[in-house]
Amino acid sequence: MSSIKIESVVKEKNRMGECPVWEERLNSLVYVDINSQKVCRWNSITNEVQCVSVDARVGSVALRKCGGYVIALGTRFAFLNWDNQRVVSIAEMELDKPNNRFNDGKVDPMGRFFAGTMAEETAPGLRARHQGALYTLFPDRCVMKQLEQVDISNGLDWSLDHRTFFYIDSLAYAVNAFNYELYTGKIDCSSCRPVYKLEKEEEMPDGMCIDTEGKLWVACIDGGRVIRIDPETGKRIQTVKMPASRITSCCFGGKDYSEMYVTSAYDELDRAALAKEPQAGEIFKITGLGVKGIPQYCFAG
Repeated sequence: MSSIKIESVVKEKNRMGECPVWEERLNSLVYVDINSQKVCRWNSITNEVQCVSVDARVGSVALRKCGGYVIALGTRFAFLNWDNQRVVSIAEMELDKPNNRFNDGKVDPMGRFFAGTMAEETAPGLRARHQGALYTLFPDRCVMKQLEQVDISNGLDWSLDHRTFFYIDSLAYAVNAFNYELYTGKIDCSSCRPVYKLEKEEEMPDGMCIDTEGKLWVACIDGGRVIRIDPETGKRIQTVKMPASRITSCCFGGKDYSEMYVTSAYDELDRAALAKEPQAGEIFKITGLGVKGIPQYCFAG
């Protein structure tokens, strides 16, 4: 086993860093800071971070085939033109749920953007249950609701043969799998089955990605770790402890996708906790995992 190394690459702290995406053509990591209402881009060559402010909490970002990004912010889907910083809304969801917002999202192998919603807390620890849903934005800009009565729609990815959709609803404390029909983009809701139930010290599952061996990597928020699980056996096969507790998401990147980038948050940590965690909110790079990821798919619309 090669020795694992963890370093902080983005020192500019995120209140709620999320949804890292490697943009190969720019050697850059794109990500969001949900609570600061920003989409950011870190250039791995110049080490520069640029951010675009948006008018609502932004849960996720993905690459567009034609350039720029597709984002899920507030309760709407939109395109972000990086060069002129313009945001163009394309679909409004859940107008009847003013307390909801979009959370994590990802593009499937056919270029469709999946993103889900959640209810915001109305007081610390207090949240209306089962208010969220998972949506698919198709390249023709139609939107389909796939799952409903979700608590906190979170990490998602597809198996290497594209026949299985992996999904995290955080308050279920589990990773679930569904049968997936790649040609239609439909999730078979009746096929839901548990893949992995998190253990107590792992806390709550957040973002997720897949590696070239078909194993899943899950960020554990408040658990201060990223875990690798085998969806075939339902077993955890590796734990990487991180220098911050609120670990939110992960993706592979770098020139051969052998580096893992991990986002974190400092919101909800009090002064005493922050004193113990000087790196909370930074973005980390893990090398030496001995496994690679696959390039992110681009939204085809």
